Amino acid sequence: MDPLAPLLDLADVAPALAAARDSVDTAMRHRALRRHGGQVAAETSLRAAVASAALEGNHHELEDVRAGTVTDPVLQGALRVAEGLGGLVDLWPRAPRQVLAKLHVLAARGVVPAEELGRLTGGAERIDALAGLVAGNEETPPLLLAAIVHAELITLRPFAGPAGVVARAAARLTLIGRGFDPRGLVSVEVGHLSREPEYVGSAGAYATGTPDGVRSWLRHYAAAVTAGAEEITTIGDGVLATV
Repeated sequence: MDPLAPLLDLADVAPALAAARDSVDTAMRHRALRRHGGQVAAETSLRAAVASAALEGNHHELEDVRAGTVTDPVLQGALRVAEGLGGLVDLWPRAPRQVLAKLHVLAARGVVPAEELGRLTGGAERIDALAGLVAGNEETPPLLLAAIVHAELITLRPFAGPAGVVARAAARLTLIGRGFDPRGLVSVEVGHLSREPEYVGSAGAYATGTPDGVRSWLRHYAAAVTAGAEEITTIGDGVLATV
């Protein structure tokens, strides 16, 4: 039995998640992906990392990052996380706590003291519960599971430093590993950033634990995924314009 199934009964949640799924399916048919999928994926990864750093308060221009002139350690950590996701997809459902620690090492190197890398600062029991939810879970729809993974980690912030980068990466791993976005093309982080006040507000609402708070977060997450799907079209159009 899916432990998160009752969340789909919250008002407007199931339709919002279904609409986000449809948006992704449509974007995945973009003709740039037929021959230039790797280029689209690389640009998506870059934009997602820049957006994730910005959501931690570290804003940088995309072109400056692309040029390699930004040395900000939070941005560099987000880039390392983006680059390292592919090697963690298979491990994520088998050893979630190990992957979270690895993500923190990648994200926070140069930001927090070395002895704090990969170490929880609190919330161990809730992290154990989250790990139990992730491990081997083939029942929960991927988008719903990713949204809850993200919300739990952004609420707990169980690591020192840029814990939000870890939360967003764990959600992305869920979408990739569960087959919702196997090529890692949906830059949900860009969607969060484009709706940043809503992102912050709905995350705070989720933290209250009320049904309305959870509903607010899930609806925001669906909207962010939709925006991430639209980014595929934007990137794909740009790629085609240069070939």
